[in-house]
Amino acid sequence: MSASDQPIIGLTTYLEQAQTGVWDVPAAFLPKVYFEAVTRAGGIAVLLPPQPVSPAIASRVVDGLDGMIITGGKDVDPALYGQAPHPTTDDPRPDRDAWEHALLAAAIERGLPFLGICRGLQVLNVALGGTLHQHLPEVIGSTKYQLGNGEFSRVPVHIDEDSAVGRMLGSDALPVEAYHHQAVDVVAPGLRVTARSDDQIIEAVELASVPFGVAVQWHPEQTPDDLRLFEGLVDAARSYRNGTA
Repeated sequence: MSASDQPIIGLTTYLEQAQTGVWDVPAAFLPKVYFEAVTRAGGIAVLLPPQPVSPAIASRVVDGLDGMIITGGKDVDPALYGQAPHPTTDDPRPDRDAWEHALLAAAIERGLPFLGICRGLQVLNVALGGTLHQHLPEVIGSTKYQLGNGEFSRVPVHIDEDSAVGRMLGSDALPVEAYHHQAVDVVAPGLRVTARSDDQIIEAVELASVPFGVAVQWHPEQTPDDLRLFEGLVDAARSYRNGTA
């Protein structure tokens, strides 16, 4: 495949204190598994670190992309959906929240294909007016979705066969890699729930007003032998770039 056939996929990043060698500084970073999945699926990955943003800046960024991934990370600030923080909720990251909200707004306005992963699903839901369960163990009575210490849970999800996710992954119970203590509570207007776990936790949503607007609560980047979601995004991004979406 020539470079001209490879769509450019932007991936949002963390902005946290990080150590490397003698340095201990605030740094933008993203685990390699995210952008490696994009390149293996046929895209060109570019990283989008949190920075001062306005609608005009977000538009400039999105106009240089063919597709976008809102990646995992810290909890969304509950003030954005009208709640006080739960004791287990991460300290807010207002710079990243503002950055990703602005990028999503610009993407949705243009019909730019996007994929939300874990936090990315939550950002999408909050940006469009939904709310979150801040601590799932208080809802379901267990820590099955976030075991801690970086250990992913393998949980089955049930996918609506008549959905973009269903067409990519099938509708049978699919074991996925989960690591989240929060999840969608009130679904935002315009979003359709297209996958749930056995205990009815929302695990995928789709935005019908754009050609490809998919978000999943699990971590598909953790299953490198299954690139179907990334391939779906890259295919949609190629169509968007070619004007055939």
